[in-house]
Amino acid sequence: MTEPIPPARRSALGSLVAIALVVGAAAAAFAYTAGWLSPRRLTPDRLVDALAAPTGAALGHRRNHAKGICFTGTFAANEAGSALSKARVFTPGTYPVLGRFNLGTADPHAADAAVRVRGIGIRIATPDGQEWRSAMIDLPFFPVSTPEAFHGLLLATASKDPEAMKAFAGAHPEIGAFGAWAKAAPWTGSYAEERYNSINSFLFTDAAGTRKAVRWSIVPAAQPVAVPVEELSRRGPDFLEQEIVARVRAGPQSWTMVVTVAEPGDPTGDPSQAWPADRRAVPVGVLTVDRIQAERDGPCRDINFDPTVLPSGIATSDDPFPAARAAAYAVSYDRRTAEAKDYPRTATGAAP
Repeated sequence: MTEPIPPARRSALGSLVAIALVVGAAAAAFAYTAGWLSPRRLTPDRLVDALAAPTGAALGHRRNHAKGICFTGTFAANEAGSALSKARVFTPGTYPVLGRFNLGTADPHAADAAVRVRGIGIRIATPDGQEWRSAMIDLPFFPVSTPEAFHGLLLATASKDPEAMKAFAGAHPEIGAFGAWAKAAPWTGSYAEERYNSINSFLFTDAAGTRKAVRWSIVPAAQPVAVPVEELSRRGPDFLEQEIVARVRAGPQSWTMVVTVAEPGDPTGDPSQAWPADRRAVPVGVLTVDRIQAERDGPCRDINFDPTVLPSGIATSDDPFPAARAAAYAVSYDRRTAEAKDYPRTATGAAP
């Protein structure tokens, strides 16, 4: 006859089994997230790998939007934002900003006139220790609707098969809107003349607990001036950096942040779908850039503009891209910081 297990020991064994089950479940979840249990699953590593230029990744640099320049400035919030969100960043006042102008390319040495997409990353800090990080681009909508489609687009773009892009476009017709924008939208000669858009949808929660789906943009005070791309090519490979340095040296540059509020039925989970132009747009403050610094030694070098770093009162929505971007940014950050020797600071450069 088997001797009964004492209650205390039985309790201890039960605890160990419970712990093992929790650890096992966590490991399984981690393995699933990493793609170990599903080789075809899109993982952050696979997405980042697909961003590499044909000649290979630029060691020490971001894996996308690799060419950029740092800036510092302020965000002056007005009272209007507080009606939409309880986030401290919308309380009237002025808050420090760290940011980066950039180009949508994996090549940090690409000629500026060869890159169609321009971007900006900002980090706004508030006295309560919270941060609002945002990465925006000058596109009015994203080329594709899902992270998996974006991965497919990267593969099709890099493919040597002349039919690859045609096949991709057939499977993802939403990319046609991007193609039309890329052909028709004017080019400008300055980062300061661009309107930058969040593209992704987020949720604002006000003091009463009411949630609203929103997107935001920053609209330049500088008047955009259309410049033929052929003319931009003649200005040299780094004209955007040279121009913004000179422009800000002559005087601070500013943008008005405008929050667009969705109405029921507006697509919040698909950034390739623009919202109707008549949606309520609320100016919530002014971003001012007053100092430019080269990235190599600048304060934005080691910052991730992770769109999921949000203050209380702002949250992600059902849009899958912010989480995918955050995971890819983390992989990119780990890789480039491990390669710091390949992108050394100058002898006088100090860590931020």
